[in-house]
Amino acid sequence: MKFHLAQPQGLNLFTGYGNDYVIINGQRYDARSLIVTPDEIIEDWRVGNFSQLNENHFQALLALKPEIALLGTGTTLCFPHPRLSACLTNAGIGLEVMDTGAACRTYNILVAEGRHVVMGLLIGVST
Repeated sequence: MKFHLAQPQGLNLFTGYGNDYVIINGQRYDARSLIVTPDEIIEDWRVGNFSQLNENHFQALLALKPEIALLGTGTTLCFPHPRLSACLTNAGIGLEVMDTGAACRTYNILVAEGRHVVMGLLIGVST
């Protein structure tokens, strides 16, 4: 799916996505895990598959001081054990878990609202 919208200057927005890729500001990212914020793309969020998620992955999201955090789990919606994301909960930061498409759309809406959102995104990884 491709998005067509007026893009706020200088902010990272999803302009497309598919089963094993996302497009951010026209740049395609294939089969890897990313952290995306309005002003940063971190390509070394090393998550090989959903079952490898651990507390450190969520600490990396927390370190970016989000107002809200999203987790895109690929084509299948999978919920991590609450103990893994406890650092976010304890800091009063909400975590929304969605499939990749829903996470991309939600992220864009939150950025357009001026919210400081951080998204951990699993692209092309298995559960």
